Amino acid sequence: MKNTFTPARFLKPLLIAIMMFAVSSLYSQKVKPSVSGYIPVNGIKVYYEVYGEGKPLVLLHGAFMTIDTNWGQLIPDLSKNRKVIAIELQGHGHTPFSDRKLSHANLASDVKGVMDYLKIDKADIAGYSFGGAIAYQFAIQNPDRLNKLVIISATYKNTGWIPEVNNVFKTMKPELFTNSPMQTAYDQVAPDKTKWTKFLEQMIAAAGQPFDLGDANISKISAPVLIISGDNDGLDKIELAKTYKLLGGGVSADLSPMPKSRLAIIPGQSHVSLMMQTATILNELNNFLK
Repeated sequence: MKNTFTPARFLKPLLIAIMMFAVSSLYSQKVKPSVSGYIPVNGIKVYYEVYGEGKPLVLLHGAFMTIDTNWGQLIPDLSKNRKVIAIELQGHGHTPFSDRKLSHANLASDVKGVMDYLKIDKADIAGYSFGGAIAYQFAIQNPDRLNKLVIISATYKNTGWIPEVNNVFKTMKPELFTNSPMQTAYDQVAPDKTKWTKFLEQMIAAAGQPFDLGDANISKISAPVLIISGDNDGLDKIELAKTYKLLGGGVSADLSPMPKSRLAIIPGQSHVSLMMQTATILNELNNFLK
């Protein structure tokens, strides 16, 4: 009998993997931020945490996540010789829910607002998944504020995902997250836990909408870009190769100069398991950002 794909069959293992990731992050090594709090930007209050000293590195988390559940395993090492600024995007974690339009442009503008408030002229920006799309948008909107860009398992257009992933985005329901570790993490830090369902509805509605930040805009990014992807993380690898080409990659470096941007495909990894490969991610980040 033919094995036919259905979004419901795909969702269950995906959510289990996400929950395992959230649980593993909850038990990760902890370091306390040197500074944390809220910054008023663009009509909302954005929560941030600062770790370490040195060259600024801004971290942008994935959808439905918090600073801790996404970056908790990486911050202790990243902050050893860098000033790490981790942000919780609109409605996520400590940052209150808002009815303000949830758009890439608004969220990227929030990141700039946090940097303005902290008097950070330029920074490296690293984003995972949903945060990676915001990082692309930041690079487009604020090229003069960016040193290097790190994109982890993310795309700048919905067609950068394989069709099965886009089908999942269109069929997700808030009840799928009921009593999940992600809800537990939200409840631990959210200023108003009653906004959980509204937050999910807002995010799911946004995920179901087509988006495209534009090939032309990506090709204009002058900062070096590191793309990290799992070989089976749901990204369309043909589109990913095109993205790398737009950023100056995909050449024969024996016949022409080595491009300033990099593409790392990590074998045997899914969208979720990729972020559990702490040593691999740290190695790629450190080699690129040093």
